[in-house]
Amino acid sequence: MIMPIKAPVNYHPKKKPSAQRKNRQSSKPFKQVFQFKIALKDVEPLIWRRIQVPDCYTFWDLHCAITDAFGWLDYHLHQFTINNPEGCNEEHIGIPNKDRFEDDAKVLPGWTKKIAHYFSTEHPESDYTYDFGDDWQHSVVLESILPPEADTTYPRCIAGENACPPEDCGGVMGYQDFRKTIADPQVEEHEEFLAWVGGWFDPAWFDPSLIRFADPALRFDMAFNHKPVPKSVRQVQFHHMRQKRVKTGKWA
Repeated sequence: MIMPIKAPVNYHPKKKPSAQRKNRQSSKPFKQVFQFKIALKDVEPLIWRRIQVPDCYTFWDLHCAITDAFGWLDYHLHQFTINNPEGCNEEHIGIPNKDRFEDDAKVLPGWTKKIAHYFSTEHPESDYTYDFGDDWQHSVVLESILPPEADTTYPRCIAGENACPPEDCGGVMGYQDFRKTIADPQVEEHEEFLAWVGGWFDPAWFDPSLIRFADPALRFDMAFNHKPVPKSVRQVQFHHMRQKRVKTGKWA
């Protein structure tokens, strides 16, 4: 099912992100490429992705690239937690919520914050949370800063292992139960769980060549400006996995 990001109903940003207006590749020139390794915490075997993005990216753009690379459908809130290298204080970057409680940390809008202002070889790490209910915690590590390759489109996913958990499966513990249940036909909920994910799921499957990145500006319009969701916007890995399963009769 194709679903847009859910933004807080009372939040209306003043302007769109400026760096990504024309297409999914940055409309602004960039001189360097940031290579990140993103890993899902507390899940074994490790689920991780290695992506390369332009240095002009905002945190909103990076969020979109992470969800596309993993296979998250991006209809939950998210947040980066990172130290500001100038003041050394911890900042939270994502989608602000004006109805936050008094003791809640202030969340800065991700489309106004450049990743190059925070990430460097001296300050390479951040935490990233997706879905505050299931509470998927990711580590984000800047591995290297590279010159862009000729005739290469960014962002791109160059490596990774293991499939992204299904949305709304209950977090780390829920995913463990889900895997055990679909692996054992004798379990009472086996057929029910398989039907819930469309009749197929291979926890070990991942193919970086099938990752497709959506336009962050389009995703912004879907979240905040009620733009209809194009049918092509969600080419996530599970769709390709199912197609190969149907065509070949075996897992890719």
